[in-house]
Amino acid sequence: MWAGRVLHAALSAAPRGRRAQSALTQLRGVLEEELEAIRGAGTWKSERVLTSRQGPRIHVDGVSGGILNFCANNYLGLSSHPEVIQAGLQALEEFGAGLSSTRFICGTQTIHKDLEAKIARFHQREDAILYPSCFDANAGLFEALLTPQDAVLSDELNHASIIDGIRLCKAHKYRYRHLDMTDLEAKLQEAQKHRLRLVATDGAFSMDGDIAPLREICHLASRYGALVFVDECHATGFLGATGRGTDELLGVMDQVTVINSTLGKALGGASGGYTTGPGPLVSLLRQRSRPYLFSNSLPPAVAGCASKALDLLTESNAIIQTMAAKTQRSPSASLGLRLSPLVHPADLGTDLGSHARQEWV
Repeated sequence: MWAGRVLHAALSAAPRGRRAQSALTQLRGVLEEELEAIRGAGTWKSERVLTSRQGPRIHVDGVSGGILNFCANNYLGLSSHPEVIQAGLQALEEFGAGLSSTRFICGTQTIHKDLEAKIARFHQREDAILYPSCFDANAGLFEALLTPQDAVLSDELNHASIIDGIRLCKAHKYRYRHLDMTDLEAKLQEAQKHRLRLVATDGAFSMDGDIAPLREICHLASRYGALVFVDECHATGFLGATGRGTDELLGVMDQVTVINSTLGKALGGASGGYTTGPGPLVSLLRQRSRPYLFSNSLPPAVAGCASKALDLLTESNAIIQTMAAKTQRSPSASLGLRLSPLVHPADLGTDLGSHARQEWV
């Protein structure tokens, strides 16, 4: 009897194995077709392998000698700052490599609470909450805050993480034309029937360098009873007189309700993100924000690096002033260089690019 059962099981398994193999073959075909489409579209992303620290001059695997790096988000150079590195080593020694836990179980250390308090003070907000990344912060905010009774109004060129976060929530969704305040006002008028209205925008749009017109956005939000959310990933640490971001730059720090930003760019460049804003909102996120609830705590070394980066920015304005001075073009004229009057660089087509290279530096 036992032998019969074994034989029956073996015979039954054979068709299942063939079906599984067939499904895998089908999957490979689908994936290869998709990958080939990406290559054909010219959007294939290759990864450069660095053999050095991040910095203005880096070493890349397969390339002899150092090369200049114009593409990192290490805006203040703090990822290789000796005090930031030492703070990370000290945190690693004192608090260990990680918590192996989410925050609400046994994954909160004093270093996490201290960093959250520093972030809140830096942005002049009531409280702050840490996430593994700002992508997670954006994924966790809208779903926890907004219900089917509410509305969110989003700039059409917002970062993918904002778009994905909004998709997860059940609020009514409005998309206004990029930086178009007339269109935003029309959408706000349409959204008056909803309980809460939240305008969501990047502070500095990373793809083209646009700065959100926060004065106008906050004015419209006040007129129509809306809240304002700003993603400051490409502004925190260096925009504004003291590096507080776009809201400081444009003088509306007291009018922006919620800020999401990152520790992975100007503030040390390691990883991590956060939300900062009203205390009750942060408390709600600790209870309901899924990326926060179901992700391990930020590694202590990362928290230590970010904490020291914030210390450097709050203790002295020298780093920000040095960075700002390096963006000025006035010394270039004395060198006989003719510069484009454009504020931001732009990709140029072949013909225009050839002409520009002849005329501009």
